[in-house]
Amino acid sequence: MPQQAEADLAGLLDRLKSAQRDLLLTAAKGSTLPSDGMLRKISELEGVIAATEALIQEEQHARR
Repeated sequence: MPQQAEADLAGLLDRLKSAQRDLLLTAAKGSTLPSDGMLRKISELEGVIAATEALIQEEQHARR
């Protein structure tokens, strides 16, 4: 994978982590449990973050 694509993935990873962090901080401010929708979104973001990290690692390993 060209380095530009790897940089694009790294940028995506940063945005995903930021979005998840923002949701978690918003959930922490509430006095009740977060909504099912918010919990689902946090969980979905975790899956996409893991997949993106795995792809970055695979591509770095393939270049060696």
